[in-house]
Amino acid sequence: MAKDKKKTLISHGIAAQNRKARHDYTIGETIEAGLALVGPEVKSLRAGRATLVEAWAGERDGEMWLFNCTIPEWQAGSVVARFEPRRPRKLLLHRKQVRELIGSITREGTTLVPLQIHFNDRGRAKVLLGLAEGKKKHDKRAAIAARDWARDKARLMRAKG
Repeated sequence: MAKDKKKTLISHGIAAQNRKARHDYTIGETIEAGLALVGPEVKSLRAGRATLVEAWAGERDGEMWLFNCTIPEWQAGSVVARFEPRRPRKLLLHRKQVRELIGSITREGTTLVPLQIHFNDRGRAKVLLGLAEGKKKHDKRAAIAARDWARDKARLMRAKG
Protein backbone atom coordinates (compact mmCIF):
# COMPACT_ATOMS: atom_id res chain seq x y z
CA MET A 1 0.00 0.00 0.00
CA ALA A 2 2.91 2.34 0.65
CA LYS A 3 4.05 1.87 -2.95
CA ASP A 4 0.69 3.07 -4.29
CA LYS A 5 0.85 6.18 -2.11
CA LYS A 6 4.35 7.01 -3.35
CA LYS A 7 3.26 6.77 -6.98
CA THR A 8 0.52 9.36 -6.52
CA LEU A 9 2.77 11.99 -4.92
CA ILE A 10 4.74 14.37 -7.15
CA SER A 11 8.46 14.51 -6.35
CA HIS A 12 9.38 16.75 -9.29
CA GLY A 13 7.38 18.23 -12.14
CA ILE A 14 4.19 20.26 -12.42
CA ALA A 15 1.89 20.25 -9.38
CA ALA A 16 -0.66 22.85 -10.58
CA GLN A 17 -1.14 24.76 -13.82
CA ASN A 18 -3.15 27.83 -14.82
CA ARG A 19 -4.07 26.87 -18.38
CA LYS A 20 -6.60 29.68 -18.76
CA ALA A 21 -3.93 32.36 -18.19
CA ARG A 22 -2.47 32.00 -21.69
CA HIS A 23 -5.97 32.40 -23.13
CA ASP A 24 -6.87 35.48 -21.07
CA TYR A 25 -3.48 37.24 -21.14
CA THR A 26 -0.57 37.92 -23.45
CA ILE A 27 2.40 36.60 -21.48
CA GLY A 28 5.62 38.55 -21.85
CA GLU A 29 8.53 37.77 -19.56
CA THR A 30 8.42 34.83 -17.14
CA ILE A 31 10.24 34.50 -13.82
CA GLU A 32 10.59 31.62 -11.38
CA ALA A 33 10.12 32.30 -7.66
CA GLY A 34 10.23 30.17 -4.55
CA LEU A 35 7.22 29.76 -2.27
CA ALA A 36 7.20 30.03 1.53
CA LEU A 37 4.99 27.11 2.57
CA VAL A 38 4.23 25.15 5.72
CA GLY A 39 4.63 21.34 5.84
CA PRO A 40 1.04 20.24 5.15
CA GLU A 41 0.84 22.65 2.19
CA VAL A 42 3.80 20.90 0.57
CA LYS A 43 2.13 17.50 1.12
CA SER A 44 -1.07 18.80 -0.46
CA LEU A 45 0.91 20.21 -3.42
CA ARG A 46 2.69 16.88 -3.88
CA ALA A 47 -0.74 15.27 -4.14
CA GLY A 48 -1.51 17.73 -6.99
CA ARG A 49 -4.44 19.41 -5.26
CA ALA A 50 -3.62 23.12 -5.76
CA THR A 51 -5.68 25.54 -7.87
CA LEU A 52 -4.36 28.65 -9.65
CA VAL A 53 -7.54 29.70 -11.47
CA GLU A 54 -8.12 33.03 -9.68
CA ALA A 55 -4.58 33.49 -8.35
CA TRP A 56 -2.49 36.61 -8.84
CA ALA A 57 0.75 38.01 -7.47
CA GLY A 58 1.28 41.47 -6.10
CA GLU A 59 3.27 43.72 -3.80
CA ARG A 60 2.62 44.21 -0.09
CA ASP A 61 5.04 46.11 2.18
CA GLY A 62 7.87 45.92 -0.35
CA GLU A 63 7.60 42.13 -0.74
CA MET A 64 5.93 39.98 -3.39
CA TRP A 65 3.01 37.76 -2.37
CA LEU A 66 0.84 35.16 -4.09
CA PHE A 67 -2.87 35.83 -3.48
CA ASN A 68 -5.96 33.65 -4.02
CA CYS A 69 -4.01 30.46 -4.66
CA THR A 70 -6.01 27.58 -3.20
CA ILE A 71 -4.05 24.76 -1.57
CA PRO A 72 -6.57 22.60 0.30
CA GLU A 73 -5.77 21.21 3.74
CA TRP A 74 -3.88 17.93 3.86
CA GLN A 75 -6.41 15.37 5.08
CA ALA A 76 -3.93 13.20 6.98
CA GLY A 77 -2.45 16.21 8.80
CA SER A 78 -2.70 16.78 12.53
CA VAL A 79 -4.93 19.38 14.16
CA VAL A 80 -1.87 21.44 15.17
CA ALA A 81 -0.70 21.96 11.57
CA ARG A 82 -3.93 23.44 10.15
CA PHE A 83 -3.65 26.34 7.70
CA GLU A 84 -5.93 28.64 5.74
CA PRO A 85 -6.34 27.22 2.18
CA ARG A 86 -6.48 30.67 0.49
CA ARG A 87 -3.98 32.55 2.63
CA PRO A 88 -1.44 34.88 0.95
CA ARG A 89 1.89 33.12 0.44
CA LYS A 90 5.20 34.93 0.32
CA LEU A 91 7.22 34.69 -2.89
CA LEU A 92 10.94 34.23 -2.43
CA LEU A 93 12.81 36.52 -4.82
CA HIS A 94 16.01 38.57 -4.80
CA ARG A 95 15.63 42.25 -3.88
CA LYS A 96 16.59 43.35 -7.40
CA GLN A 97 13.93 41.07 -8.92
CA VAL A 98 11.30 42.45 -6.53
CA ARG A 99 12.16 46.03 -7.53
CA GLU A 100 11.95 45.16 -11.24
CA LEU A 101 8.60 43.39 -10.82
CA ILE A 102 7.11 46.23 -8.76
CA GLY A 103 8.20 48.66 -11.49
CA SER A 104 6.64 46.45 -14.15
CA ILE A 105 3.29 45.96 -12.44
CA THR A 106 2.87 49.65 -11.60
CA ARG A 107 2.73 50.33 -15.33
CA GLU A 108 -0.81 50.41 -16.61
CA GLY A 109 -2.32 47.14 -17.85
CA THR A 110 0.41 44.80 -16.61
CA THR A 111 -0.38 42.01 -14.16
CA LEU A 112 1.74 39.33 -12.51
CA VAL A 113 -0.02 36.01 -13.18
CA PRO A 114 1.09 32.62 -11.78
CA LEU A 115 1.32 30.15 -14.66
CA GLN A 116 2.27 26.99 -12.79
CA ILE A 117 3.53 25.57 -9.50
CA HIS A 118 6.15 22.89 -9.90
CA PHE A 119 8.84 21.04 -7.98
CA ASN A 120 12.39 21.49 -9.24
CA ASP A 121 15.07 18.77 -9.34
CA ARG A 122 15.91 19.39 -5.68
CA GLY A 123 12.26 18.95 -4.67
CA ARG A 124 11.65 22.62 -3.88
CA ALA A 125 8.26 24.17 -4.68
CA LYS A 126 8.55 26.94 -7.26
CA VAL A 127 5.98 29.14 -8.98
CA LEU A 128 6.39 30.35 -12.57
CA LEU A 129 5.12 33.93 -12.84
CA GLY A 130 4.37 35.72 -16.08
CA LEU A 131 4.21 39.46 -16.72
CA ALA A 132 0.92 39.62 -18.55
CA GLU A 133 -1.26 42.11 -20.36
CA GLY A 134 -4.98 41.40 -20.66
CA LYS A 135 -6.38 40.37 -24.03
CA LYS A 136 -9.47 41.93 -25.50
CA LYS A 137 -12.30 39.72 -26.76
CA HIS A 138 -11.32 40.18 -30.42
CA ASP A 139 -7.72 39.20 -29.61
CA LYS A 140 -8.94 35.97 -28.02
CA ARG A 141 -11.05 35.20 -31.07
CA ALA A 142 -8.13 35.83 -33.40
CA ALA A 143 -5.90 33.52 -31.34
CA ILE A 144 -8.54 30.76 -31.46
CA ALA A 145 -8.93 31.20 -35.25
CA ALA A 146 -5.15 31.06 -35.78
CA ARG A 147 -4.85 27.92 -33.63
CA ASP A 148 -7.73 26.23 -35.52
CA TRP A 149 -6.18 27.13 -38.89
CA ALA A 150 -2.80 25.74 -37.82
CA ARG A 151 -4.47 22.48 -36.76
CA ASP A 152 -6.40 22.23 -40.06
CA LYS A 153 -3.29 23.05 -42.07
CA ALA A 154 -1.31 20.31 -40.29
CA ARG A 155 -4.16 17.86 -40.94
CA LEU A 156 -4.17 18.74 -44.67
CA MET A 157 -0.39 18.43 -44.96
CA ARG A 158 -0.50 15.00 -43.28
CA ALA A 159 -3.26 13.85 -45.66
CA LYS A 160 -1.27 14.92 -48.75
CA GLY A 161 1.75 12.98 -47.57
